[in-house]
Amino acid sequence: MDAANTSGEGLLRRLRRLTARAGSVGRNDRAQLLALLDDIMTARDGLVRECARLDEQIKRQAVRVTAIAAYARGAKVPRTPRGGGN
Repeated sequence: MDAANTSGEGLLRRLRRLTARAGSVGRNDRAQLLALLDDIMTARDGLVRECARLDEQIKRQAVRVTAIAAYARGAKVPRTPRGGGN
């Protein structure tokens, strides 16, 4: 498992914990609500970074696919001899 996958899994576990915590915080417990809100914003920031990382990875892969397709098209072109021969 690579670091990126580990990071994504960690974010999902954190969201599950925050969801469980949100259900147990009382409406009048201002300190707990503020702490929860801060944790949610931190998790959100992590998700935004992960989305940006995935977006960049998708763009890199799209460039690779385009390059491979161009190479494949070029490989299909029949070769003709060069020069001023017959």
